[in-house]
Formats: sequence, C-alpha cells, structure tokens
Amino acid sequence: MSAPVLSTADLLRIAAERSGGEQRCPSCGGLHCPGWEAIPGGFDAGGLKQVGTLRDPEVHEPTVEEYHPAGTRTWDADAPIAPAFHPYNQSDVLQCAHCHRAFLRWTEYGGYYQEARIREINPELVVQAL
Repeated sequence: MSAPVLSTADLLRIAAERSGGEQRCPSCGGLHCPGWEAIPGGFDAGGLKQVGTLRDPEVHEPTVEEYHPAGTRTWDADAPIAPAFHPYNQSDVLQCAHCHRAFLRWTEYGGYYQEARIREINPELVVQAL
C-alpha cells in the first residue's frame, strides 16, 4: 500500500498533532532542522513513521520551480513550505512515533551523490501557493 497523498490542509493538521509542547523527545530530539538539513549520521530514523507524501502520482513531471516570494532560498529556515513547489512536491511526510513531531523528507540528487534531507514542519511557514 502506498502512502496517501496529502493536501496542504492535511500537512497543517499533522504538524499541529505534536504532543509535549516544545520539549524534544528521546526519539527525535537529535534532529535540529528548521530548514533542510542532511539527516545526521548515526541518527536512528526508525522512530519516524511515514504518514503520507506530497508526491502527486498524477503529475508525471513535477516542477523544479521553487517558491520564494520574499527572496528566501531553499536552505533558509524561514523559507515557505509550499507543497506544490520543489522540493516539497518530491517530499514524504514523517511523524515521530513518540511525540508526533512532523517532518518532511526529500532526497537531493547531486551530480555524484544523493543525500537524504529532512526539515521540521513549521505550520507558520506552510502556504497554499499554486
């Protein structure tokens, strides 16, 4: 069974499910990723469960265009999370099994490498841009 394709509203709902306030839990506390970061070596991602995806199977060639109306860049912690735009449109949505903290995971493909990237979902940065 494939992961469900999530809407912007779904993404906001999942991000709001976090329990325990701002305190970091033992399962995901090692992740500090307000912007896109490489998943740290040695981090046990087994506590993160995929709850959906932003990859629309109906879109055969997803855009590589990014959404930065305020001049941010992909790696900035204050860059908007726009599900219809790159790299979000190629991301999976994960949630900590313990505290429900929500993340986006995307694989960056460079010329000679690939690297798993992760970003915590800040609901204040999620935008419905088309």
